Order: sequence, then C-alpha cells, then structure tokens
Amino acid sequence: MTIATAIRRLNAADPDFAGHLDHLLSWESVSDESVNQRVLEIIAAVRERGDAALVEFTQRFDGLSVSSMADLILPRERLELALTRITPEQRSALELAAERVRQYHERQKQGSWSYTEADGSVLGQQVTPLDRAGLYVPGGKATYPSSVLMNAIPAKVAGVAEVVMVVPTPRGEINEMVLAAACIAGVDRVFTIGGAQAIAALAYGTESVPPVDKIVGPGNIYVATAKRHVFGKVGIDMIAGPSEILVICDGQTDPDWIAMDLFSQAEHDEDAQSILLSPDAEFLDKVAASIAKLLPTMEREAIIRTSLSSRGALILVADMGQAIEVANRIAPEHLELSVANPEQWLPQIRHAGAIFMGRYTAEALGDYCAGPNHVLPTSGTARFSSPLGVYDFQKRSSIIHCSAEGASELGKVASVLARGESLTAHARSAEYRIAPESEPSV
Repeated sequence: MTIATAIRRLNAADPDFAGHLDHLLSWESVSDESVNQRVLEIIAAVRERGDAALVEFTQRFDGLSVSSMADLILPRERLELALTRITPEQRSALELAAERVRQYHERQKQGSWSYTEADGSVLGQQVTPLDRAGLYVPGGKATYPSSVLMNAIPAKVAGVAEVVMVVPTPRGEINEMVLAAACIAGVDRVFTIGGAQAIAALAYGTESVPPVDKIVGPGNIYVATAKRHVFGKVGIDMIAGPSEILVICDGQTDPDWIAMDLFSQAEHDEDAQSILLSPDAEFLDKVAASIAKLLPTMEREAIIRTSLSSRGALILVADMGQAIEVANRIAPEHLELSVANPEQWLPQIRHAGAIFMGRYTAEALGDYCAGPNHVLPTSGTARFSSPLGVYDFQKRSSIIHCSAEGASELGKVASVLARGESLTAHARSAEYRIAPESEPSV
C-alpha cells in the first residue's frame, strides 16, 4: 500500500464525519502502572538520598562511570567552550534566533499597577518573577537547542534570578549546540542528569541541585509522569502530547509546499499528527501525489509514513467557513492559514496554539527563529491554554492599602457578609476599623 492511499481521506459532508474526526484526534498520554510505580520509586529515592541517588541512577540509566555529583556539574566555562566548538554558521543562527525570541518576549512583560480611590485607598497588583526555574532538556543524540532558547529566554526576560538546566548525557554524549544555546540564553547552572530523577531533584532539591519554583521543558514518558507527580510542590509548564499541525489551504499553494509542511510535524515521531483541510478536492489529490513523490526522499521516511498513515488526514470541506469550524473543533497546536488574505479569517480562529499566516509562513520558522514561543498547547488544550511565555515565569500579588475612611466603609460591607457566613471573627476584625461616628445604630 502506498502512502498516497494509506493516509486517511475524510469528507466533512459525511453524516459520520464527527465520529471519524473524534477517532482521529483521540490520543491520551497514559503512563502504565509499571512506569508510574517506577517513577514514584525514583522520586522517593531522590527525596531520601539526594545526590547519592542521582549518581546511582545516572550510572544505571545513562551508562556513565561517575563517582560523585561533581562529575555531573558543567561550569559556565564549559558552556562558553561549546560556543567555540560549534561552527560559525551555527553560532550565528543561534544568536540571531535568540535575539528574535528575546525581542518578542520583551513585549510580553507585565508590570505592576495600582489605582487610588476617592477616599485614598490604593488597590493594585505587584508582579514579580519566580526566584528559580528548572529547564529539562532531552540529551544524548537528540539535538534541541531551540527548546533551550524557547524555555530559558522567557524566564530571563521575566527576571528569574537563576535558571537551572538538567540534560542527560547517556554514554557521555554531549551535544555542543545545546550547551552553546544554554550559554547564549543565559542559563546559570547545568547538571548532566536526566529522567524522572532529574525532575525529582529540581522539585525537591538535593545537596547539589537547588529546588526550583517551576519546571519547564519536554521529555519522555518518565519525565512527563514525574512532572505530573511533582506538580503542586512546584509549577510545571504542561504535559505535552505529540506534535500537531493543521493546514487550511484554499487550493492555490504549491502542493509540494503543503506536503512538506505536513512532513515537518510527522517526522517528530510516529504519534505526531498532520491534517490538511481544503474545499478543493482536486487539490487534495495533488497533495496526496506530492506526499507519495516526496516521502522517499526523506531521511525519516519510516517515521513520517507511520505518522501519516495512523494519525494523518486529508479532509474535504464545503468552504472556508466550514474549514474554520473544523479547525476550532480540533484546537491545533500549529495552524497554517495557507490562503489568500488570511487576515480576514483570523478573527474567527478561537482555538490554536500558534497561527501561521499566508502561503510563505512555514510552521518550521516558528519552531526556530520567528520569535514567538514554540512551546505550545497540544491535544486540544489550546481551548484553554496558551503558549509558554514571560507570564509563566511571573507571579501576581494583589495589593490592598485602605485609608481610614476606606476601611470604615468597607468594614460595614464586610461585617454584613461575614455575619451572613457565620464567621464572627471576620466580622469583628472588620468592625474594629469602622469609625465610631459611622457605626450603625443598634
């Protein structure tokens, strides 16, 4: 069976389309009981034995001959050395991407604010950064320097004093671009540990690893499961599902471009999802032909083939209005509006992690260097979640400063409401501030 026939073809006009779409979108990140139990054991060991447990797990899972945590710490000088070990072209690309990401996120900074009421009372909000953030980075042969930039730079823009990065180095494999990206992004401390044990260390701290306030960054099922378990002790960014792309095309974009855009997400892993919506049936045929033509040229052909055949789809819709309706139902991580005048449809998009406007805006640009964050809500969570940003590394504290007059007037209201709830101490606490001449007659 060729990929052209293996990829699912759906028609939004079919009476059972909704059911087929639900089946296509169904995906749940479920840790089986063995994974869950193992993660709980690892977390407990790190909490109990600290550095000793980290050394032991690193020896066992990463195949490293280390004797102490000193062997698992990378000093700032090592990050700076990585900058000299990558090619000038790589360094330039990282620095340009970092600057664009920084400029974009600078616009997200939220400042403190307040206002003064007529009686002199002041109400407001104080915005402060987290003290310390933890960044998990997959290690070994995996190369995700872009994730380092996307996670660390917003934290630094927010004013986080210390960003701690953990990255495993299985069998001693160190990725120089990841370390160079950490240097450029301003990461403060790096530990070469990974897995559930790294998440536990960041959450609870050890003799060497300081506890953080929030953990961000992608990882495997053990990392995701550990993040679930430590949530509450620390904040987390999200539990991310497989990568997704939804393309809406009016039929006028080069079908090879669209096929490659679908590939760009499908190559992540076999569970990634790539969907195309178009009101032009002939164009869907052309894209299917482009997929069949281009797939054999891809280095990750097997992964793409599995992804497209198991979770991909080419969907015929009646018109652009229906395409937008289906898109909002899917709430995709990445949405490409590969159409003429995409601005006219933008107000109708209610749910999407990132929206790529026009035929020339490939989703891949957003992954690396456009500027907006590539850490996005997946699996339909764009209905209620947003991209990672500066605001994720800031806290907001309410400010209430009552004048004597304000406390007196508010005290009357609070008294009534507190006594209505049978909370007498609340009521009397407020009533103490009521000015004598303002007290209601008994």
